[in-house]
Amino acid sequence: KVSAEEAKEAYQKVSKEQVAAIEFMKQRVSVFQKQLLSQASVKTFNEGIMVETMLRPIESVGCYVPGGQAAYPSTVVMTVVPAKIAGVPRVVVCSPCDAEGKVNPLVLVAADVCGASEVYKVGGAQAISALAYGTETIEPVRKIVGPGSKYVTAAKVLASTDVAIDMPAGPSEVLILADQYADARLIAADMISQAEHGTDSVAALITTSEKLAGEVQESLAKLAATAPRAEKVAESLSKYGFIITCENLQEATKLTNQFAAEHLEVLTANAKEVAQNLVAGLILIGPYSPVALSDYASGTNHVLPTGGFAKAFSGLSAVDFMRRVSIAECSKAGLDKAKSNIKVLTETENLPNHYKAVEARFQK
Repeated sequence: KVSAEEAKEAYQKVSKEQVAAIEFMKQRVSVFQKQLLSQASVKTFNEGIMVETMLRPIESVGCYVPGGQAAYPSTVVMTVVPAKIAGVPRVVVCSPCDAEGKVNPLVLVAADVCGASEVYKVGGAQAISALAYGTETIEPVRKIVGPGSKYVTAAKVLASTDVAIDMPAGPSEVLILADQYADARLIAADMISQAEHGTDSVAALITTSEKLAGEVQESLAKLAATAPRAEKVAESLSKYGFIITCENLQEATKLTNQFAAEHLEVLTANAKEVAQNLVAGLILIGPYSPVALSDYASGTNHVLPTGGFAKAFSGLSAVDFMRRVSIAECSKAGLDKAKSNIKVLTETENLPNHYKAVEARFQK
């Protein structure tokens, strides 16, 4: 477990600008999540029946923060802040340590700024196991969230029979849907920014323009050769990068939805209209909405479904840290109006005592 002294010491190893940037991101995420929660409760009245949905926080959650190849304080913000907004009393962070047994100081500072209850020096599949089943040091949690490697994702899926998880969130992806009006240089820059996540990241383009496809290839060759972390970028692009040219936007849209990317950038004419028919974890519209914006400044969450799971899963939010409990209350008149239909349905399902329980309320 990370001690209070280690957490305090971490502040001496980071700059004021870095702390301010973490607080900035926390504020952006908090505003969006509070607004989301304010609209999540429902109360309806229908012929004497009141139905209300109450939101209750999960008792404990575990937030996995990757740390093998880089430090990700942003993931701390994206997982811990929504949990705190939801009112989760125990928020645990697990993140790998270095050879000296130290968790990255930026991760520790972010965990402190965001209000994590506990931080543990453990990563990989073993961290998921510890959070799910407990160890001598770590008490188990009710739900596990956060992205990770393919091994972390596999562990979460296996553990999901015993503990709730957010989604299968594996290696990161960006897919760019573009037409002939898009800027090849910006597309190449965004693909490279995604490729630097790791050698298993996906950076791709689907376009209706052969000319643009060629221009993007040329820009990638130029920019990737001189980019920071060039070796990692080159390996990622060569393994998992792709460019596909489609005959028309309809075909491109269909293929885009089949892929169901984690991040989807839409760089087309009438991008807002096009986006209405798209499937993705997060959709970014226009040339001034790169993935980097959503990662650090927009207030949206960057813990998103990958590997096509966006077809059925949503990005992480404060709602994911809540249990929805429905409350129903009915007047005698309301039950009287409903009882004839209840009788038909109980007879249909051969549950006669269900109706007798209703009927008893009108007998003297």
